[in-house]
Amino acid sequence: MELLDKLNWRYAAKAMNKKEVPQEKVDRIIEAARLAPTSSGLQPFEILVIKNPQIKEEIKAIAWNQSVITDCSHLLVFAAWDTYTEDRINKMFDLTNEIRGFKNEGWENYRQKLLGLYPKQDPEINFNHAAKQAYIAFSASIIAAAYEEVDATPIEGFDPAALDEILNLREKGLRSAVMLPLGYRDTEKDWLVNLKKVRKSSEDLVTIIE
Repeated sequence: MELLDKLNWRYAAKAMNKKEVPQEKVDRIIEAARLAPTSSGLQPFEILVIKNPQIKEEIKAIAWNQSVITDCSHLLVFAAWDTYTEDRINKMFDLTNEIRGFKNEGWENYRQKLLGLYPKQDPEINFNHAAKQAYIAFSASIIAAAYEEVDATPIEGFDPAALDEILNLREKGLRSAVMLPLGYRDTEKDWLVNLKKVRKSSEDLVTIIE
């Protein structure tokens, strides 16, 4: 019930008050993203944490001038792999073997299956798949932020190519997927702050098949 109460409290804040979010809260929000499930456990994305005011201003200019980008405490940018490569796949499988301390025949066979599939696919297909995995982690961060009573505003309204250039993502084999400003709502400037949350009823949303 406590988590549901926090999720009812949260909303996509349209104005933030520039108050600093304690680093320990930010760390836990990011850790929730790190612990999120991803396809084959590959975690095909990285998270950039932007605090630099000048960079925030540059990003704001290519994101419809949304004030939360510059008024937030920390701006999280979820950047997905531009494609799957043999090196990237092997690195995660090797890490699994190292952490678990043994090799498993079924796991190694699965490695070969992925190596024979992903690197041969069109990079755009691979990026779209990786971006979906980034969104899973992004959602975990939103939930964690609500639990920490930190406002988090999902932002897809930006020029991805321009953001990639600002953050030099293409040189790192990454492409921007989605952004998440973290901060605290400005109750005097945000027109949404006192409006009731609107969601479909469970009956309209959920179909039970027995």
